[in-house]
Amino acid sequence: MRLPQIGKLQCKLVSLGVRIPARRNCVNEAIMNQQVPEKKITAETVVTSPPPAFQAQSTEPSLSLEAEMAAEALAGHSISRVVVAGTVRLIDLALVLVTGLAIHLLYVESAATLAWWYVAAIPGTALVFITTMQLAGAYSIPAMRRVGFQTGRLLACWLLVFGLMTSVVFLAKLGEEFSRVWFAAWFVVGLIALLVFRMALASFVNRWAGEGLLERRAVIVGGGERAEALIRALEAQGDDDIHICGIFDDRGDDRSPQSVAGYRKLGTISELVAFGRKAKIDLLIVTLPITAESRVLQLLKKLWVLPVDIRLAAHTNGLRFRPRTYSFVGRIPFLDVADKPIADWDVVAKWLFDHLVGGLILLLAAPFMLLVALAVRLDSRGPILFKQRRYGFNNELIEVYKFRSMYTEATDATANKLVTRDDPRVTRVGRFIRRTSLDELPQLFNVVFKGDLSLVGPRPHAVQAKASERLYGDVVDGYFARHRVKPGITGWAQINGWRGETDTEEKLRHRVEHDLYYIENWSVLFDFYIVLMTPFRMLSSENAY
Repeated sequence: MRLPQIGKLQCKLVSLGVRIPARRNCVNEAIMNQQVPEKKITAETVVTSPPPAFQAQSTEPSLSLEAEMAAEALAGHSISRVVVAGTVRLIDLALVLVTGLAIHLLYVESAATLAWWYVAAIPGTALVFITTMQLAGAYSIPAMRRVGFQTGRLLACWLLVFGLMTSVVFLAKLGEEFSRVWFAAWFVVGLIALLVFRMALASFVNRWAGEGLLERRAVIVGGGERAEALIRALEAQGDDDIHICGIFDDRGDDRSPQSVAGYRKLGTISELVAFGRKAKIDLLIVTLPITAESRVLQLLKKLWVLPVDIRLAAHTNGLRFRPRTYSFVGRIPFLDVADKPIADWDVVAKWLFDHLVGGLILLLAAPFMLLVALAVRLDSRGPILFKQRRYGFNNELIEVYKFRSMYTEATDATANKLVTRDDPRVTRVGRFIRRTSLDELPQLFNVVFKGDLSLVGPRPHAVQAKASERLYGDVVDGYFARHRVKPGITGWAQINGWRGETDTEEKLRHRVEHDLYYIENWSVLFDFYIVLMTPFRMLSSENAY
């Protein structure tokens, strides 16, 4: 395969808004610049507003019975191996620290008189132990599943660490400063605590593995010989974290048979999008060759809206790059095309931010919410809260809460008609709480208790919301890509002035552009900044009726 062909493909992917990680760049900058001389595009370029090619269909095709059954079997969430390994490291660290400090407090002296050499020895020993366990491979999932393997590595690392500690104490001439009883007791109690934890861990990990919760659920995009070669290569590696859920391909049975290496073809590429809405899949592996440039691009135009990793199989390509160019599953190389926006520890950080900061805001807002509820009740008859079905993460339908701002008989649960200036359906109190966004405060219950909203994210839209008499999904290309993350009460679009009425296509496009920028640049600090800026931006009532 010619090198310029790969450069051309990369440039098209970048121009289409597909993120190509810089550390795994497949083409050097010179080649990419040669393809697009008017505007230099590097691998670090991220275009936040995808072009018309990425339009998502407002109606998705129905799945076959076999695909429906497969999607139902994959409805539960998997557990991140990265989070499991990181959590085990933290627990190991805590056990070593706690046992060392507890024995010191019980036998040597109180924490108020903790000598500096103990202050250095206890955390230092814990950090060295974690490092040696990491080097020994004790934090991989296969290692955690085997009690005997864990016990041997743990005992070897614990002996090594205490041997190193003994050597340091001897060389530093600090032997008289340390309690020998503390040292021996810490060795025994710490080792017992670690062994008990590891035996319990093996039980949990084996149960999770048996239930398929630790696997990366992958779908093969494209059948035929290339798909069979990839599946055989993955199976030959033995213990890896990839679980193939099925194959999707548009081609007929003559080029892509119904069964490849024992895995069934579940449907077409368009049906794969519908499948990805129902099944909790993690990875899409495209088996087409890079030389099939137009075909690969057609696939990515449809699949880009799903919140999954997309990889291009590279194990059969004749051209080879440096190892850093690829991501690997075992020894199988892949080219990264798109990454799931928020994954692994980012999910934990986002969850903690939503529940801690959201809970604090809910407590502070409670008095104002009571006043608003009283005003809504006194202003007009009907319920205080208004519930509306909206699009959530991955196009799931969720029910969000708001203070009722319309007369009961005029409420529009589907948002078939947007609220306009001086809309007669809006009550007197409703006009005020809509302008100030106080009507959105009950959505804090969605964040803190239901968990289907985030504090920050793309605003959820009603299922029948329209701009210029057209559904949002039909107006803006790539609209459903904003659902790759959980929606939020406030967002980057809102603090930049794109809140309230979206009656024109231009307003909706600007909002979607800001939402996609937020998704590509998410961080906890970014969320914190948006939360801090939201009260100031809400003082502007422009476009909010």
